[in-house]
Amino acid sequence: MTLSLLMLLAAALFCIGLFGVLTQQSVVMLMMGLELMIGAVILAAAAAWRHLAPANADGQVVVILAVTAMALEMAVGFAVVTALFRTGEKDLTDQAAELRG
Repeated sequence: MTLSLLMLLAAALFCIGLFGVLTQQSVVMLMMGLELMIGAVILAAAAAWRHLAPANADGQVVVILAVTAMALEMAVGFAVVTALFRTGEKDLTDQAAELRG
């Protein structure tokens, strides 16, 4: 695939994720939108590194580290959502804000 097609795909994924973040109130759906946005950034970075320095493996290492960090972040996020739901059956962002205090 060419660089322009990969960047277009990354931009489309980022826009879909941004729409999900801005329109959803469910914490799980919000996290899914964030996941799409992070995945789009990783895709754009990998495409740029592949285009600029195909022989250099540094870009691949950074992408693998970013995907690993993304997986850890989502695991911690889902643990927090599970704890919120278990404490007060709160699964919307407005309801979770009421837990402060």
